[in-house]
Amino acid sequence: GFGTRRSDVPALFENLATVRQVHSDSCISADGRSGVLGPGDALLEDAAGAVVAVKTADCVPILLVDERHRAVAAVHAGWRGAVARIALRAVQAMSRRFSTDPRDLHAAIGPAIGACCYEVGPEVAAQFGLEGRTHIDLVAANRTQLLEAGVTAGRIHASNLCTMCRPEDFHSFRRDRQAAGRLYSFAGIAAR
Repeated sequence: GFGTRRSDVPALFENLATVRQVHSDSCISADGRSGVLGPGDALLEDAAGAVVAVKTADCVPILLVDERHRAVAAVHAGWRGAVARIALRAVQAMSRRFSTDPRDLHAAIGPAIGACCYEVGPEVAAQFGLEGRTHIDLVAANRTQLLEAGVTAGRIHASNLCTMCRPEDFHSFRRDRQAAGRLYSFAGIAAR
């Protein structure tokens, strides 16, 4: 699920696992543990009853679900993560760890800053092969990585909700700066 500014996701799950997000391509296996599990930007899990989450306030949250192997991942993909190819790395990590076939994955891309509001300077634009001040579409960049990883287009679903455009629903770091809260995006595996 994807939280809003009115949801208290940590109160819902006593067994919630998160990571200390560092804008990287690092994927961590939760292995049934809860709490903050270390530095990384994707958290993988296959333990029954476990829940993994990432926190965002403009960055792209991606949830990956492998029904066949009862495995999930929560991915935090800001511009640095997109450049580091975290979405692709998370799919690869699930393949190695759980024998996930990318064609079996469902990918849900949650609320994030949209291209409508995400104008960047030349230094960030250059990381995406662009020049000058321009708008970047982080959702599209991450969708492309999921496709490259082998996830089929019909199994990639995006909310297409811009966090900056909807202050009544979502936190946005770009809009609210240090006062911005965080949105939890979470995936879990039902207890058997």
